[in-house]
Amino acid sequence: MFLGGYLGSCAAQLATYAACTACHCASREVLRHSARVAWSVLFFLAMIVAWVLRDFATPILQKIPWIVKDVGHVDIDKWFGQQAVYRVSMGNFLFFACMSLAMIGVKFKGDKRDRYLHHAHPLLKLGLWLLFTALPFLFPNEVLNAYSWMARFGSGVFLVIQMIILLDFVQCWNDSWVANGEENDRWLYGLMGLTCVGYGGTLTLAGLMYYWFKPAGAGSCSLNIALITLTLLLVVGFSVLSLAPLARGGSIFPSSMISLYAAYLCFSALQSEPRDYQCNGLGHRLTAASGGTLALGMVVTLASVVYAAFRAGSNTALFTLEGSEEGEPLAHRQALLSAEEGNTSAGLDGVPDVAEATRDAVTGGPSKSEASAAMIPVTYNYSFFHLIFALASMYIAMLMTGWGSVSQEKDRIDVGWVSVWVKTAAEWVTGLLYMWTLVAPALFPDRDFS
Repeated sequence: MFLGGYLGSCAAQLATYAACTACHCASREVLRHSARVAWSVLFFLAMIVAWVLRDFATPILQKIPWIVKDVGHVDIDKWFGQQAVYRVSMGNFLFFACMSLAMIGVKFKGDKRDRYLHHAHPLLKLGLWLLFTALPFLFPNEVLNAYSWMARFGSGVFLVIQMIILLDFVQCWNDSWVANGEENDRWLYGLMGLTCVGYGGTLTLAGLMYYWFKPAGAGSCSLNIALITLTLLLVVGFSVLSLAPLARGGSIFPSSMISLYAAYLCFSALQSEPRDYQCNGLGHRLTAASGGTLALGMVVTLASVVYAAFRAGSNTALFTLEGSEEGEPLAHRQALLSAEEGNTSAGLDGVPDVAEATRDAVTGGPSKSEASAAMIPVTYNYSFFHLIFALASMYIAMLMTGWGSVSQEKDRIDVGWVSVWVKTAAEWVTGLLYMWTLVAPALFPDRDFS
């Protein structure tokens, strides 16, 4: 009995050790080969650090003389919380901005900046990230005040980029399914079904907004009623325009998806109204956005940032930076990628396999993996990828401080009148941008908008 139990315990320990080792090796290889995963992990860590310091760093910051001197007569906890978020945000902005500048001009995977800076040396990049994150805590408050205003502008740019990516994604989705529908009608039926879902979701959300944000006994709530009604009018406007002869290539499916997104932004804006506002009926039913709710909001934000980086960085037609893919035809890049796929083994982001590189080093002579990688074009724009994360670092600062509002409460996130108007503006910019994409080909027939 004793021997059997001892052997079983040893077997369990060996199995646990083997599983942990396998997971460790697998995660290490994933982070080594997929740079986008590694950078996303760093950004997630930045969000966690900013969140923790915002709520718990006051006793530490009170001991730093160049930070304490400008406290004044404001709420100490709120002020120090905002200072902590701004400094972490600024450190990450500088880190990713420097990476973006360093990656300008990387066109092929044989570039040393790709092999040794963008993909390899995770510990070195972690050390640099820690250094950049700590550096702003040495800056005077005047520098951070200037950065907080710059972050407002950078956050707006980040939101606009997300809107453009959304419009491009929906249009590409529509074009792809329409093209497939020429051979099989099921694709067209799918578009029709999703169009109904989009408009159905829009009307359902509008009904819920009228119910939640115009509660009984709360007065007229004219502001909320106006915002919801104007959203519906905007939806009707660009939906009708998409079917008009003026809109060349217009389609009702993209309109339904943009309608649903506009309704969501309106809902998000109204939900951000102060919890004690009498017309925020939903806010009265919700607890403060702390703990699990805040964590969920951070995960959603991270997912949107990662998607924006993937979409923008992988699109050679949008946001092409000088010195990256400019001037190189997409067909030529795709031909190079296809021709080289069979000649080299690569990791998740196209980095030559470590085992193959090791064999090349042992055998001596020219490295087959390095020779192949030298002419393989990169699959996404590294410089713009890091620029997205730099702008997202600014957006995180605004999200966690209520866009710099002194009335933002520590246990809440993205709540306040500033957030309401920022989201309302984002909704209307999205709608107007979509309407512009519909009429621009007719207004400027000599330009290529494909």
